[in-house]
Amino acid sequence: MVTPLKEEELSKHIIISYKPNAKYAYTAGQAQSKYLLGLKEGKIYGRKCNKCGKIYVPPKMYCDECFRPTDEWVEVKDEGIVMTAVASFISWTRARLEEPEIVGVIRLLPSNDRDFVYPGIFHRICTSYEEVKNMSVIGKKVKAVWKPKEERKGSIEDIQCFKVI
Repeated sequence: MVTPLKEEELSKHIIISYKPNAKYAYTAGQAQSKYLLGLKEGKIYGRKCNKCGKIYVPPKMYCDECFRPTDEWVEVKDEGIVMTAVASFISWTRARLEEPEIVGVIRLLPSNDRDFVYPGIFHRICTSYEEVKNMSVIGKKVKAVWKPKEERKGSIEDIQCFKVI
């Protein structure tokens, strides 16, 4: 238990008020860099483990299943299945929203039937609040709605949302 200093003990100490001028730099790394550059091109890339067949989107350099490095880059479809969906009436700035923002996990479809994509992308879903409430959007097939090419920056925001098809 920490006890506060008494008045006479405070006078023995020098108190310095300091606000650090810290600057940070962050690199996306090998996997995320390729992923973000792909989004700028309108493509979704993942990393494939040839041992178990998992394709990781977002990409990982190591397989969670096999405990080994993933083997290759693969392009996956910009289509998937809605696994979860949530309606949020609170914005990322904590402001109250009149209309909810619908978000969820989209499990993307692989380029062939033998592969499977794991775990998926958490993103906006272009659907109604009613479809979330009655859970009818779960399991639906969706496709990415991309920003125009000239507006893309290499960000997950290059995909505006996933729309039910």
